[in-house]
Amino acid sequence: MDGAASLNGALRRVPVWAVCGLGLVPLAVLVWRGLSGGLGIDPVKTLEHQLGLTALQLLLAGLVVTPLRRWTGVNLIRYRRAIGLLAFLYAALHLLVWLWLDLQLRWSEIGADLVKRPYVIVGMLGFACLVPLAMTSNGWSVRRLGAAAWQRLHRLAYAAVLLAALHYLLLVKVWSAEPLLYALAAAGLVALRWLWRRGRSGTVRA
Repeated sequence: MDGAASLNGALRRVPVWAVCGLGLVPLAVLVWRGLSGGLGIDPVKTLEHQLGLTALQLLLAGLVVTPLRRWTGVNLIRYRRAIGLLAFLYAALHLLVWLWLDLQLRWSEIGADLVKRPYVIVGMLGFACLVPLAMTSNGWSVRRLGAAAWQRLHRLAYAAVLLAALHYLLLVKVWSAEPLLYALAAAGLVALRWLWRRGRSGTVRA
């Protein structure tokens, strides 16, 4: 734990804005690759995929914060809100690229995809879960809703990460190791939180 305490002391000197800046690096790299012609033969699909994958990775990173603190003592709680907002940003850009650059705002085609493509429906549901989380990721909302209600609302993060992982899994034509690993990671992290919460409830009843 001495190592964790030292690391936590060092982390306290790292401002939240620095984490936000670090989280924007993948976006800057994508923009640079796009401008320099480095996104391959289908740049829109590459951009769409990478933005969505980064959003999923950030959602998972937000759920890793609590297990990391419990098992190693490393405390990244102060950065979790920033990680969540970054995940929402990448998810929103992923959606925007699909609507604007991929389908070019052809609303009839967009509506048809929403009806007949399960992965689109799942992705939209996942994004819908993220919207209230992003809107209430501020101190005013915590005070307005109350801590208990705010925490209940933010359990939508579990649904969001599961839906995002399922969206990725359904999207790929042939299931490979990568989407399966993301799905297992999402399911495992959500299961951990459920087990811990159930354990606390059992302790209270006892």
